[in-house]
Amino acid sequence: MDHTDVQVYVVDDDPAVRESLRWLMDSVSLPVAACDSAKAFLDVYHPDKPGCVVLDVRMPAMSGLELQDRMAAEGIGLPIIFITGHGDVPMAVRALKNGAVDFIEKPFSDQTLLDRIQHAVERSRRQIEKARNRDELDHRMSTLSPRERDVMSLVVNGNSNKAIAATLGLSPKTVEVHRARVMEKMQANSLPELVTMSMNASRN
Repeated sequence: MDHTDVQVYVVDDDPAVRESLRWLMDSVSLPVAACDSAKAFLDVYHPDKPGCVVLDVRMPAMSGLELQDRMAAEGIGLPIIFITGHGDVPMAVRALKNGAVDFIEKPFSDQTLLDRIQHAVERSRRQIEKARNRDELDHRMSTLSPRERDVMSLVVNGNSNKAIAATLGLSPKTVEVHRARVMEKMQANSLPELVTMSMNASRN
């Protein structure tokens, strides 16, 4: 796995835990930011990199669960792996229901944590890629004129040029021109590809 564009955050108020996890990440060349509080994490968080947060449930000032809520409120979509003591399991279950991807009970093996981090990072990569694709699709859609949007809508619903012309009060030749511009602006190589783009755009 390529780690060059990844950022893992360890958020734990225990210096010994932070140091041991930092050493573990360094041993597999995973870029890591070790934070002693939720606030420290929010100060260094980088929104454009895939990664994950390895988060302690119990911390002073702002607990792990409170940070999870704060991240959701601020649109920070990094996967969260909670580290819990035995008594924290009910809280960890609650965290999972609120969207955390995993929780690991102390003590845990290094390999277990590394495996979970790898899965979380891959999930983060997919989330970022989907967001970028949505942004690109939105940009292409924004370049269409209102008439081209009308034509695109009718095209993807299976209407012929002749039927579109009748619906919009245009000549079939004009519809052909609009249709060609839609394909060009949307960078669609085929009608099925345009249909897929239209479906993805409607989900946004």
